[in-house]
Amino acid sequence: MNSKYILVVVLFVCFSAFSQLKNKPELNEEFMDMGFGIFVHWSMDSQLGSVISHSLVGASDDYVNKYFNELPKTFYPDKFDADEWARLFKVAGAEYVVFTAKHHNGFCMWDTKTTDFNIMNTPYGKDIVGELIAALRKYDLKVGIYFSPEDFSFIHKQGHLISRKGPMTQISANKELFEYDKTQVKELINNYGPIDVMFFDAFDAKSMAQYVHEINPDIVVTRGEMSTPEQSIPSGAMPGPWETCMTMGTQWQYKPTNETYKDGSELIEKLIEIRAKGGNFLMNIGPKPNGEIPIEQEERLREIALWMYVNEEGIKNVRPVPTIVKDGAMWFTKGTDENTAYVFITGQKDWFKGFRRNFLLKNIKSTKKTTISVLGQNDLVVEYWPENTPTSRFIQHKDLLEISISRAQRLYNDKVWPNPIVVKLTNIEFIKK
Repeated sequence: MNSKYILVVVLFVCFSAFSQLKNKPELNEEFMDMGFGIFVHWSMDSQLGSVISHSLVGASDDYVNKYFNELPKTFYPDKFDADEWARLFKVAGAEYVVFTAKHHNGFCMWDTKTTDFNIMNTPYGKDIVGELIAALRKYDLKVGIYFSPEDFSFIHKQGHLISRKGPMTQISANKELFEYDKTQVKELINNYGPIDVMFFDAFDAKSMAQYVHEINPDIVVTRGEMSTPEQSIPSGAMPGPWETCMTMGTQWQYKPTNETYKDGSELIEKLIEIRAKGGNFLMNIGPKPNGEIPIEQEERLREIALWMYVNEEGIKNVRPVPTIVKDGAMWFTKGTDENTAYVFITGQKDWFKGFRRNFLLKNIKSTKKTTISVLGQNDLVVEYWPENTPTSRFIQHKDLLEISISRAQRLYNDKVWPNPIVVKLTNIEFIKK
């Protein structure tokens, strides 16, 4: 075998190894354990209440000029409190937060050396990315960075038409843009690390994912490597890891007019469905231009917070049940212990405190060691109703497991809590169909 042939083989192997860089398996598993994250879409055009960045596509020269040159002069989020954000995300049960360091418009929310089009050249003049990352770490939240390689300000300076589908918008076609993006990503990783998660929002994100794997293999890349359905949930269970990102309302960034929000129960049930199907839920918020989280969004986060305080054991560190995702109005996850199941009972109306309901499970069978409990309650007492015994029970019938549950914990003053109850069953057998 001659030396030239050996050299070609070595180069091929090296190139193949690089081209196939992936998230570390153990990091993927840790990501799947997290279950719930907060997405934050925020940029200087929140002042206009417009769709983030995309208003530049198809805009007149006058609009583009004012956007790039005038809008930064009025961006002053003086009510931004990174600690307050982090405390709210923490109490809501999130494990990680993904923040828009740079959206498609190219405006950088950190103190970058690569461009003047950044937060330091606004009346605010402080490093928002740096402040937020410090607060997230303080409250033990994983740090995620959203980064768009499709930089409208950069391609505009190059003289190209602003468009997400333009030939020079993608880094595969625009080498100068790719090098610019790599410099910015390296700056974020080196200056604000450790970064836990990177989300690359581009039609062509593979090269950026490979670059991150090359310079820091301890970062999980979501979009750019794994499936990240947007505003939708897959019809069935998918092998992990994957992540659905979804808005509370209709727009990613703050929308001051004509916005319609999902209610808290709907968001909780979407979280349950996503986890039952094996994914993570990255739920979006859009802060106001002054840095405050809109009250409608805070209300939903706090409704989720109460539910997660009671039920997060069924959401975090769990996996889908291979044999069953849903049975009627009930969803399922399983614990790291293969014989532990969590049953999410949805669709229950007017279930008053202290009252009992029975449910039939077709795909789970009890054993001699099976135990049953309701997450969050001790099954010993119903407030102001001492003669009521709220103990959870089960009966194994020939083909069905019947569970009998009392909603005993008082969570709202009106004694009716509208959100799903979660039943924990241990030492059970999953029936394979």
